[in-house]
Amino acid sequence: MLELFLAELKRGRIQFRRYLFESIGGIAIATLTFYGLFLSASYIAGPGLKFGDRLDAIIVGYVLWTLVLFVMTSISGTLQREAQTGTLEQLFISPFSASQVFLSRAIADLLLQFGLIGAILVIIMALTGRWLAFPLSLILPLLTVLLGAYGISFAMGSLALIFKRVGQVSGIFQFGLLFLMSIPTEEWTGGMRIVGNLLPMSPGAGILRNLMARQLPLDLPQLSIALINGGLYFALGICLFSWAERRVKRYGNLNDY
Repeated sequence: MLELFLAELKRGRIQFRRYLFESIGGIAIATLTFYGLFLSASYIAGPGLKFGDRLDAIIVGYVLWTLVLFVMTSISGTLQREAQTGTLEQLFISPFSASQVFLSRAIADLLLQFGLIGAILVIIMALTGRWLAFPLSLILPLLTVLLGAYGISFAMGSLALIFKRVGQVSGIFQFGLLFLMSIPTEEWTGGMRIVGNLLPMSPGAGILRNLMARQLPLDLPQLSIALINGGLYFALGICLFSWAERRVKRYGNLNDY
């Protein structure tokens, strides 16, 4: 498994270096989109607008959305690209299982993308003048968010295996993810708090907003909920992907156009 991960990391590094201009363009688009929304909100609200820590929370949510969006599209996008280039079947007859191959590739690509996400965050903080806190305790809730994101990514990958083209569905999911990463479910109470804890990645995102935007201590009971949430969605995504893999192999339409 380590050999597979190192190979995928080398592949990702080569592609990243070869298409560096595209990566720089992605940083520019992400930061300019956020800053345009920020200027529009400031103009509409007038000179007396005071965001307070809400702007910090919005920045956290936007950067999380950028990160989760990359994770969600990594597996389904890889499946569609491999099918178009005619190399999808080679991945499924490798000594490793398909889920191991795609998970190793997604994690390797994510490690390379962390630098881009960090650059986007620093530029946004510099443009808005709002500097977030980065305690070491944010690693645990970030892992819960990534678990849920990879679960959704595998679920989208299962759709790509069966239906081949899922671009429109992926576009709809992008707006849903923006809602999940931006809405402050950690402030909900009563029955709505339970709903917020059931939404994918929402508990972990709420903890990150509390840590980075509001400088609150780590909420251990809420972290436990976030771990369960991320683990369940990850397990569900793996199960759906395994079912889709068995289905396309049984009907012999793995690489159909």
